[in-house]
Amino acid sequence: MKHALKRKLIQIVAFGYSNPYLMNFKGGKLYQGKWKQFCNPGLNCYSCPAASLACPIGALQSVNGSKNFTVSFYVTGLLLAFGVLFGRAVCGWLCPFGLVQELIHRIPTPKFKLKKVFLYVKYVVLVVFAFVLPIAVTDYMGMGKPAFCQYICPAGTLEGGVPLLLANGALRQTVGSLFTLKMAILIVTVIGCVLVYRFFCKTLCPLGAIYGLLNKISIYGLKVDGHKCIGCGKCRQICRMEVDPVKSPDSAECIRCGECAKACPEGAICVGFAATGQKSERQPS
Repeated sequence: MKHALKRKLIQIVAFGYSNPYLMNFKGGKLYQGKWKQFCNPGLNCYSCPAASLACPIGALQSVNGSKNFTVSFYVTGLLLAFGVLFGRAVCGWLCPFGLVQELIHRIPTPKFKLKKVFLYVKYVVLVVFAFVLPIAVTDYMGMGKPAFCQYICPAGTLEGGVPLLLANGALRQTVGSLFTLKMAILIVTVIGCVLVYRFFCKTLCPLGAIYGLLNKISIYGLKVDGHKCIGCGKCRQICRMEVDPVKSPDSAECIRCGECAKACPEGAICVGFAATGQKSERQPS
């Protein structure tokens, strides 16, 4: 319980640091200060009135559709740095929208698990909407559009679109079919998050896809001591990301929340920077 509380507190602090300008919601204004040139490690909409940092996926799309390769190297380097250091621990501990999903999931309803085929959708979203479309589909000036933000991102709709429309009457007059589509995606995402733990993380998040691919080499890791493991399966049963830590300690779906380590009766699982380099052999069955 102490570990779960610690993680939740860190998530709340990360959310607060990412969104300190709450008074901007009243006037529907955006913070445009110097911090907006830096990217948040987690998913948090640039257009959220309270946001202090830019969204890494939005920034990545913007530079993919432009010719400013210096900024492109900065965004790519930042994502790689966070990925190599933390992997999907960013999702589990620092992502503002990850906290929102976990709170939504607390709504009392029957809970479900996803079929594994849906876990691959986020990689398609990453390739098509974050890389291909911003480069391939351009306007008359040759500039690409941030396709994921424009057509899909439910975090952007919830944090940016809805608050800005509520605060600006003139903006509401411009609402069209595109916003209707994004609201539909948001509604589906919210319902999905109620029924499935971190539904958006598992199925649609391109940032989670990037960090997941780096889980195998991230310094913040998860290791299983095969000499201590008794094969009881408690770690697999408690994992809400549907990972078996014994079989797949470096799974792209693992958000390094540490619940499996706390559930292990033999202390066979280690999560953190200290886990790097430790023995990870599976106990023979």
